[in-house]
Amino acid sequence: QALAQEHCAPSLERLRPIVVRLVPRSVHRMGAAAAPTVAFAAAAAAGGGTGSAPPRPSAVPAAMHRVAGVGSAAARASAATRVAAARSGGAKPSAAGGNARADFLRTAAAAAGAAALSASALTSPLRVGQRLRSTAATAARKRCWVRCSSTATRASGGLGSDGRFQGEFVATQDPPYLKERAATWDRLWAEHQEELAAKQHGPIKITLPDGSVRDGVAWLTTPLEIAESISKRLASDCVVALVEYTDPSQVSCGACVAADGEDDEEDDEEASTEQLWDLSRPLEGDCKLELVKFDDPRGRDTFWHSSSHVMGAALEQKYGGLLTIGPAVDGGFYYDMFLGDKRLSEADFPEIEKEVEELKRGDAPFQRLVITREQALELFAGNPFKVDLISRKVAPGAKTTAYRCGDLIDLCRGPHLPSTGRVKAFSVMKNSSAYWLGSADNDSLQRIYGVSFPSAKELKQHKRRLEEAKERDHRRIGKQQDLFFFDGMVSPGSCFWTNHGTRIYNRLQELMRAEYRKRGFDEVITPNIYSAELFKKSGHYQNYKDDMYGFQVEGQEWFLKPMNCPGHCVMFDSKPRSYRELPIRMSSFGVLHRNELSGTLSGLTRVRRFQQDDAHIFCREDQIRDEVSAALDFVFDIYDLFGFEFSLSLSTRPKKALGSEELWARAEDQLKQALDESGRKWTVNKGDGAFYGPKIDIQLKDALGRGHQCGTVQLDFQLPLRFNLRYKTESDSQAAEDEAASSGSAVDEADAGGSKPLPEGFARPVILHRAILGSVERMTGVLCEHFAGKWPFWLSPRQCMVVPVSEDAFEYAKYVRDALHSRGLHAEANLGDGTLNKKVREAQVGQWNYIMVVGKQEEEKLSVNLRARGEKKPLGERDLSELIEQLESENCPKALARPKVLSPFVRSAASTTAEPPTLAPSEEAASGSADSGNSAKAGEGAAEKEHVMS
Repeated sequence: QALAQEHCAPSLERLRPIVVRLVPRSVHRMGAAAAPTVAFAAAAAAGGGTGSAPPRPSAVPAAMHRVAGVGSAAARASAATRVAAARSGGAKPSAAGGNARADFLRTAAAAAGAAALSASALTSPLRVGQRLRSTAATAARKRCWVRCSSTATRASGGLGSDGRFQGEFVATQDPPYLKERAATWDRLWAEHQEELAAKQHGPIKITLPDGSVRDGVAWLTTPLEIAESISKRLASDCVVALVEYTDPSQVSCGACVAADGEDDEEDDEEASTEQLWDLSRPLEGDCKLELVKFDDPRGRDTFWHSSSHVMGAALEQKYGGLLTIGPAVDGGFYYDMFLGDKRLSEADFPEIEKEVEELKRGDAPFQRLVITREQALELFAGNPFKVDLISRKVAPGAKTTAYRCGDLIDLCRGPHLPSTGRVKAFSVMKNSSAYWLGSADNDSLQRIYGVSFPSAKELKQHKRRLEEAKERDHRRIGKQQDLFFFDGMVSPGSCFWTNHGTRIYNRLQELMRAEYRKRGFDEVITPNIYSAELFKKSGHYQNYKDDMYGFQVEGQEWFLKPMNCPGHCVMFDSKPRSYRELPIRMSSFGVLHRNELSGTLSGLTRVRRFQQDDAHIFCREDQIRDEVSAALDFVFDIYDLFGFEFSLSLSTRPKKALGSEELWARAEDQLKQALDESGRKWTVNKGDGAFYGPKIDIQLKDALGRGHQCGTVQLDFQLPLRFNLRYKTESDSQAAEDEAASSGSAVDEADAGGSKPLPEGFARPVILHRAILGSVERMTGVLCEHFAGKWPFWLSPRQCMVVPVSEDAFEYAKYVRDALHSRGLHAEANLGDGTLNKKVREAQVGQWNYIMVVGKQEEEKLSVNLRARGEKKPLGERDLSELIEQLESENCPKALARPKVLSPFVRSAASTTAEPPTLAPSEEAASGSADSGNSAKAGEGAAEKEHVMS
């Protein structure tokens, strides 16, 4: 199309920066097939933008490599060869710079089978990419795939170059394009049924989780039929199937493109051999089959995603809008719909729910269809938003999937429920506005949120939990109890802690410090500001810079500390280390800052300034299991103290991982052993480990059953390499010691991309990242909602309120308050105006653990009249001294308790097994009488020693 214009030199200035910036995002997915595109982009990039001279032959391969940056070496080599050949053997450049450049570009395009971008496509491109189908310029003129947002491509679909719907849109019920869409589907579905009938229906073996094997027929037997053969209850309870084929190559359309979401980025994680499968979709070969229910997160996502389609069908029928996307999300699902100027409100919710009820009663089946790009464009021609998704995400020759339930036909990757009747309980929860593709420059959409369950009872329980969650919201409680607040004008995302909130904050740190002392951790303090060089060494600069707060001082780049691990590596590397020192357990409560987006800030759960109970354990590889076991015990003790339920999962080697598979296998094996020894159930998240090592994630559940990710235990093989960390092994030599003494810091010597080779006699430590609370801020928010503001006594910021019955008792009330305060308890006395009942009520609302009423009678007896939170009746009169002893005990849980008596000394078994020296007969006889006397003295000494220790 563009080559028909022959000369594109006037547009080259605009073409070059666009290609350089955007081509790699599209090209790197195409592999070797992208070589012609890369070659053409390189030719444009190498030539500059002045229009005065053609690109140098030597500059073309370098520019090609810079533009591509990714993809296979074969693709780059092929592109370089073709462009160089075009340059050397093609038309010679003419004297006029513009014509020379046009000559070169035409020659390169012909040799590589490339195609230029049309001038109209350069006006306002959002995405640019090319897929070249032939090695001839004639074929290039016929076919050129251009991903862009030009007026030409968008106008045909109803969206302009500005990403907005062109013209006036009026939503009407039963718009004509729905009938056209249904007719197209019926035709494509009939073709699909004919293809299924022509498949080879051979016998297959289906292996169930218990090891039993069921017989089936390829392309006929469905997971639902297998479930029904086991029990009707199982068939009604299961939601989706998990299938793992013996031969994955048997699966048809394994590489269908998902075109049902806004995100253009592809999943780089390693593809799993297991895949979720519709219950009503025929199995295609020998496989392992697992039936997944609603209580499994995968089943819940499938159930909610199917429910979003049911709601989408209701919205489309009721309002006639243009549906965009409708995914499952945490707590339910939503669907976005373009309605022009029309806005929905809470008053529309009953009508939407009524439409959904009718669809549920209809029990329409979910039908899955694999379609080509051209068929998808035909099927959704009446919806410009769907056309835009298909044009951007599905390449020519690729396939995608669509589903139908009732009258709704939608792009979707699936899987789905067998039918709409499986959605037994449904409710619209809320609505809001959203922007197409998340950009404020695009059209405004109506977003409707919903939730659904397999039974009405579960929906009722869910709504009750939501109401309770509102009451427990930590932001609400924090304001009521005067614990903390935020000021968006002064410091967004940074919390202001009041004196009461600070008591909780400090108490949590005090708890962790007490545990650190018992568990062999050493607390350290590191700087709050670091040079950029440190983060270049650690790799955070390259991958995390935008989330860090940076600034310039005297021409040097500096950053506020966003994490503790690089500083701890510097401390480890500050002096030579020996194997005898390991493990070294460093802990820190350093202040951290991260540049979180303003839209993601949410109370204490997402802040910009925070402190972590961060610890890094530097250990030998053979110590990993013991250290992980100790870390898990630490986690269990703290979470049990708070009353949390939690689950454990092991995340294994991802596709992009540092280190050999053998090293990962050994590390994962030690983590598995530690998990097994814990005696708790755990699961495996395949391929979900960090790129630097496997990890154990601890998902805790609060009183409402909501999950929170706070604790983690992660192995790290990368930082020791990047910082060139090492320790002397047991077999080290004097030369190794001299080498260690003369070597400088890894930060100064090791290059940014890796580490120096280890000298003889040295080994590399492994780092164990460990967090339990996570950030103190986040954990405070979680605990606030977990306890509903009713803090346990040892953690409470309001422990004792002294209430005088009259003004005459003020002086004694102050005496009681001061006595409690002197013993480390948080106590106050209400000496203000008001009746006794009012003061007691205020203390109850303020969630004080104990209320102590005092008057003349209590003053005479040095006692208090005690009331406890949650108790309907007063506890009665208590002696003040005895009560203080009781409260001191409550204020010191086991984790904070310190031993008051020395434990007895017991020599280890290794020391006691050594044989005593053998005496000569004469020495033995001579010592006999002396031994008897010494035995008596020894007995007296032992008794005295025991008395002193006790």
